Amino acid sequence: MQSEKRLLLDEEGGVTYNISISENSTYIILEITGDITRQNAMQKNVKVHKFGREHGIKKYLVDLTNSRNKDTIINNYQFAYKDIQNTPDFDKTAIVAFVVAPEDNSHDFIETVARNNGLNITIFRDKGKAIEFLNSK
Repeated sequence: MQSEKRLLLDEEGGVTYNISISENSTYIILEITGDITRQNAMQKNVKVHKFGREHGIKKYLVDLTNSRNKDTIINNYQFAYKDIQNTPDFDKTAIVAFVVAPEDNSHDFIETVARNNGLNITIFRDKGKAIEFLNSK
């Protein structure tokens, strides 16, 4: 039996987030408001990947339009190469589309190091294009 299609989560560590399933039930939506760091990013990733597994979904739309990556380059690198690799609950085969604000470049380095580490993460500045990307996979 599957759990609810929506997992509403309040504020944790100064970050508000919401997890739900898309209307066509093909991808998980993670909406984040607040500053992202290595520590709170992994907490959210573990929860959203668990939710995805419960529903048999491996594609994720991560809406970061109201969130900035406030971590250092070293912490971003360690997140991609150490934290993700050492976290069995993180689905390394997932297809992930980040949606960021047009002027926000704070997530760019994490995309680069994650892709270099074999993860399928792509940044979009247009939510419609991110959804098209996920629906094409």
